[in-house]
Amino acid sequence: MTEASTQQQPRAPDVHTLDVAHVEGDAYTVDVRGHQLMVDQPTDAGGRDSAPTPTELFAASLATCVAFYAGRYLHRHGLHRSGLRVRTEFTMAPDRPARVAFVRVTVVPPPALSAQRHAALLAVASHCTAHNTLHQPPEITIELEA
Repeated sequence: MTEASTQQQPRAPDVHTLDVAHVEGDAYTVDVRGHQLMVDQPTDAGGRDSAPTPTELFAASLATCVAFYAGRYLHRHGLHRSGLRVRTEFTMAPDRPARVAFVRVTVVPPPALSAQRHAALLAVASHCTAHNTLHQPPEITIELEA
């Protein structure tokens, strides 16, 4: 074997695909690996309030990612996840462009979790994929299919 053949080749990135389709009014369906989610707008914004808004799903994505990492930490250490909760609040920026200006994520540990484990749980939960992505934003392109 040559030196070049023993070096690891860079792995091609996995491409994940979501499909969004219009349903009616401001409602859309999201197809993710055969799972379906809905989004809509509140009635005061012209929607029918039949589902969360895309921005609420953005905050929910962060919250569920934090919960998943916290849950995995607990499971890895043989601790019960019962009672684990994550509460998230966000505010919109008052100026343009339209965007989320502030997000607070609060991890509510299971009642049985000892205080000595709180810092470790928070450290693990704070490094979830969604949180990491917000700190190192991806390159985003939006294009129109011809």
